[in-house]
Amino acid sequence: MPNNDPIVGFHFSVVFELMPQFSIDTKFQNVSGLKATVETESYTEGGQNRFKHNLPLRSGYQDLVLKRGLTSDMSGLSMWCSQAIENFIFHPANLVVSLLNENGIPVKVWYVSHAIPLSYEFSEFNAEENKIVVETITLKYNFFKEIPVPGF
Repeated sequence: MPNNDPIVGFHFSVVFELMPQFSIDTKFQNVSGLKATVETESYTEGGQNRFKHNLPLRSGYQDLVLKRGLTSDMSGLSMWCSQAIENFIFHPANLVVSLLNENGIPVKVWYVSHAIPLSYEFSEFNAEENKIVVETITLKYNFFKEIPVPGF
């Protein structure tokens, strides 16, 4: 039965269509960048001085940013990023971002198409603080679309 309550964003998963893939490759603390925009072109109509017409041109998508705590575990995602950035060998990957309910069942799902790594970053190391090192992966992708979840 559908639930009309707002969905919380703290329980989610990210799954890449990428091999090899290890358990660490689905665990992230933060996902951002699921944003679609429409690029427009202004058109000035002759005799109309109060406003300009804005004509839609094409859709655009923001970069996807994934953050997670750095571990010593082997990561297929890290190897994929390193191969692209260090060797300039790109293998675009698709991924699925899912918001999950309290039972781990997807309630909203987005399919992200043709992602490639743009940057691979680590937070600062500081001997005066006891903080977790955060690994940040920024991806460029072609588009995303929501996949309907039966029952929600």
